[in-house]
Amino acid sequence: MSNPAATPASVAPASLDLPQPYLLFLGDVVHPAFAKTAFGLRDWARERCVGEYALPEAKVGLGLPALTPRQARDAGARALVIGVANVGGVIPDTWLPPLLQALADGLDLIGGMHTRLAEVPMLRDAAARHGRRLIDVREPPAALPTASGRKRSGKRLLTVGTDCALGKKYTALSLARAMREAGIDADFRASGQTGVLIAGRGLPLDAVVADFAAGAAEWLSPDADSAHWDVIEGQGSLSHPAYAGVSLALLHGSQPDAIVVCHEPGRRELLGYPGHAVPSIEETIDLNLRLGRLTNPAIRCAGISFNTSHLSADQAQALMRDESQRLGLPVADPIRGGEALRALVRACVETPT
Repeated sequence: MSNPAATPASVAPASLDLPQPYLLFLGDVVHPAFAKTAFGLRDWARERCVGEYALPEAKVGLGLPALTPRQARDAGARALVIGVANVGGVIPDTWLPPLLQALADGLDLIGGMHTRLAEVPMLRDAAARHGRRLIDVREPPAALPTASGRKRSGKRLLTVGTDCALGKKYTALSLARAMREAGIDADFRASGQTGVLIAGRGLPLDAVVADFAAGAAEWLSPDADSAHWDVIEGQGSLSHPAYAGVSLALLHGSQPDAIVVCHEPGRRELLGYPGHAVPSIEETIDLNLRLGRLTNPAIRCAGISFNTSHLSADQAQALMRDESQRLGLPVADPIRGGEALRALVRACVETPT
C-alpha cells in the first residue's frame, strides 16, 4: 500500500490541547498493572492530578485525595481521565453512571481506550447536552506515511522488553530526564496513550493501521541535530503472542542506535498469558538486534533496566551488580537512580569503540 498524502517524517508531533488538571478515574480495577495510565500520570505529572475517583469494587488506589467529580471540579479539575488500560480497551456499562456524572458536574472526559468515548451514545449525547468535550488520545494523526527505511539524522534510543507492563515507559522517561540533567539534548517520545498524556504529544502506535505502523514510528522521531537523542517509549515485546507486531513495527520505524532491555526479575510467565514463559534477557537482546539490523545495521544494546519494586534496596543492588557482571552490561533500576543509572546513561550515549 502507498499513501501519497503522507505526513513528512521531518515534521515533529504537535502538542495536544488537553484540559488540565485531571481527576483520575480507576473504574473497578483490581490489579495495579491495569491502572498503569493512572499510575503513570501520578508519578510523572503529579502537578496535573487533583485526585482519584473509583467505583466501590476497585481494589487499587493511588494515594491521591479521593474526590467525587463535583469535588474535583470545585478543586480546579477540568477533566476526568480514564486511568485504566484493561484487556481490549473497553468501556464497560458499569462505568457509564460515574462518567455521565462527571460530564454533568462540569468535567470533560479524556480516554485512551480502544473504545472511543464518542462511540458511546449515552456519553456523546450527555457531552452535547452539558457542553463538554470527549477527547480520545488513542487517535492517530491523519495521513501517516508508510515506512521509508531512510536513515534519519540524530540519535535514537528505544526501550524494549521481555514482556508488557514492566517499565518501558518509566525507563524511557527516566533516561530522557537523566540525559537532560547530564547536559545532553534529549526528548521523550511517547508511543502509547499514557505516555501521550504525560508528554502532551506523541501517538498511540497500537491504534495505527498495520501497514502504517512503522511509518508512524518514523514520524514520531523525525530528523534532528546530530547530537540530539530521541528516547522512544517501547511497546509490548517481540516475544509476546499478541503484541509482537506492534513491537516489531516500532523497532523498524525507530531505527534505534541503542536499545535498553526492560525486565522484571522473578516474572516467569507473560502477564495475562499463563503458559507463555518470559524469555531470557539474552534471548531478548539477540532477537531485537537481529531484527533491528534491517533498518539500522549499527544497532546495539546499551544496557538493562530492571523493575525491582518488589525487592528491598539491598536485594536490588546485589542483583543488579551480579547481573551486570554476568551480562557485561550496565544494569539499573531507573526509579532507584544513583550511579547505576548514570552508568546506563553513559553507555547509551557514548560512541562504542
